[in-house]
Amino acid sequence: MWPSAIIAIHNTNSNGGFAVKRISSYIVLVLAGLVLIGATEASAQKKMKKAEVLWTAEDMKWEPLPGAPPGIMKVDLWGDQTKGAYGGLTKFPAGLKAPLHYHTYDIKMVVLKGAYTYKGKKYGPGSYLFIPGGEKHESGGVDESESIFFIEQPGMFDLKPVEPPK
Repeated sequence: MWPSAIIAIHNTNSNGGFAVKRISSYIVLVLAGLVLIGATEASAQKKMKKAEVLWTAEDMKWEPLPGAPPGIMKVDLWGDQTKGAYGGLTKFPAGLKAPLHYHTYDIKMVVLKGAYTYKGKKYGPGSYLFIPGGEKHESGGVDESESIFFIEQPGMFDLKPVEPPK
């Protein structure tokens, strides 16, 4: 209703009434299109069949993490960390140390077992870390046990080594 009221007010102005009426019409068309797109998206999501995913620890298949140092294992819970956004579990063997590096995408992480060492500080089970993409750091597990954590990234996993200054 309010766009027609604006049109009526501006139509009293003989110099610019037509232009304002045309712009208001475009605004109404754009808003109608956005509402239609939103309704279509919501309808598509309702039609998608959602199924439970129920895996015991024994059901999870640990695989080597491509592009990572030897010994690092992973389980994808959703997505595919070699192609794009994902969430999964990562396992470091005892004593793993990764030299200075960074990742392209942000990392959100929760430590489940052992500890994650980040910039020299140990974060034990239940700890949460957010590491922005591009943040240079050293990381690793702990000497006394393997370390397992949940990790989530909005893009594919990568590990970009940083050469120390010479």
